[in-house]
Amino acid sequence: MSASVRLDDELVRQARIAAKAEFRTVQGQVEFWAKVGRAALDNPDLPVEFIAESLMALSEPREEAQSFAPRSKM
Repeated sequence: MSASVRLDDELVRQARIAAKAEFRTVQGQVEFWAKVGRAALDNPDLPVEFIAESLMALSEPREEAQSFAPRSKM
C-alpha cells in the first residue's frame, strides 16, 4: 500500500543528498529514516548508529551475508 505524503522542501532536499550517497531513491531514503526513527523510539537505550547499521544489515540479501569472525580471542 502506498500513500501520498506532503514533506517539507528542506527535508526532501536533505533526503535527495543522502539518497545519492547511499544509493537509494529519495522515497527509499525517507522510508529508511522513518524506520530508524521508529526503531530508535522503540529502543531508546540503543545508539542510533547501531540501529541504522542493523537495519541496513537486515536489508542485505542473505546470500551476500558474511559470517561473524572475531578479530581476537579472549
